[in-house]
Amino acid sequence: MAIANLHETLLFYTQNKARLIDEMDRLQHERTNALYSQGDVRSIKAQDEQEIKNFYKALYDDSEEYQGKYKDYTEIPDFEDEIEKINAKYQEQLEQLTAWETQLEAQITTNSAELEETNAYIESIKSMLQSNIQEDYNYGLSS
Repeated sequence: MAIANLHETLLFYTQNKARLIDEMDRLQHERTNALYSQGDVRSIKAQDEQEIKNFYKALYDDSEEYQGKYKDYTEIPDFEDEIEKINAKYQEQLEQLTAWETQLEAQITTNSAELEETNAYIESIKSMLQSNIQEDYNYGLSS
């Protein structure tokens, strides 16, 4: 009876181990998606910033008034405001993606610790199972 209970417990922990590994794989995939999404948002932000820079550079290059008044296109009054708008537009998205990545990393760490614990239980149960089988075998020989 004890051996059957140990087999059942071993099966439970083995299934739990498989579930944890599957979940960790899924979380790693989601974390990769979060990282790629952050890169995509940063890329789009950089493109938008470059468009603003190109616009104000062309405006500066085509205007003798601006060239006489400002050292370069970045000093044109609305330039900084436009860059700030772009930064604000993408800041929230980047913060959300960073928070998502942090949450996934925390869950991966938790699952990793649980997996180590499960592996320890499995080894312990295997040891008990082996010991019980050996005791049963020895008991049968000594009768």
